[in-house]
Amino acid sequence: MHRVDLNCDMGESFGAYTIGNDKAILPYITSANIACGFHAGDPGTMRRTVKLALEHGVMIGAHPGLPDLQGFGRRNMAVSPQEAYDLIVYQVGALQGFVQAEGGTMQHVKPHGALYNMAAANPELARAIAEAVYRINPELYLVGLAGSQLVVQGKNIGLRVINEVFADRTYQQDGSLTPRSQPDALIADDEQAVSQVIRMVKEGKVTTRQGTDIEITAETVCIHGDGPHALTFARKIRAALETSGIAVKAMKHPM
Repeated sequence: MHRVDLNCDMGESFGAYTIGNDKAILPYITSANIACGFHAGDPGTMRRTVKLALEHGVMIGAHPGLPDLQGFGRRNMAVSPQEAYDLIVYQVGALQGFVQAEGGTMQHVKPHGALYNMAAANPELARAIAEAVYRINPELYLVGLAGSQLVVQGKNIGLRVINEVFADRTYQQDGSLTPRSQPDALIADDEQAVSQVIRMVKEGKVTTRQGTDIEITAETVCIHGDGPHALTFARKIRAALETSGIAVKAMKHPM
């Protein structure tokens, strides 16, 4: 039987600004990636999101990003491996404090945005991130773009890694995500998103923007919580997975 985790990036509101519809999405997902205050989020939002996730029985992960609030962590920065290590330890530690204070446990770490994509291609950056996670807690899962350096280096250092695919993004021939700067990077049609997810999970394949199929490992499916179609995608993808006989379970259950 096929199985997959369904995750969503959330806790990305801060100050007077509300981003996403976390409370409405939580019933449909199994894992939450909670922003840690650098690309989005703030202490109050972190606490409230942790509490909401625990109330819904959703597993919690840290979603550390680059220190770029204005760019929402989606602009590349020339950070060194050491700086990346420090960024991960600092942000994961902050969220871990809130998780422990609410009586929960952290399941995973998933880098955000540009940091995630940079580490997908850069082995030194990926290894620094993996080392940071391992030293914080070697039992944590590390989530990375399917088949990327983040997955490779995490596995090499001894972490349990989770290959991630995306419901609302298109793919390139090399398995990377189409850059957001390109007009065809995002999938807005819910039927297209659902179809892509089901095929990735069941067949292990995805059609690239170049029109060819590539193999892909789908262990968790991401829905971007800040996207305009996030709630619709979450509802329809969860229903389609279950209708297709695919079990939707958190990462903590053996894959």
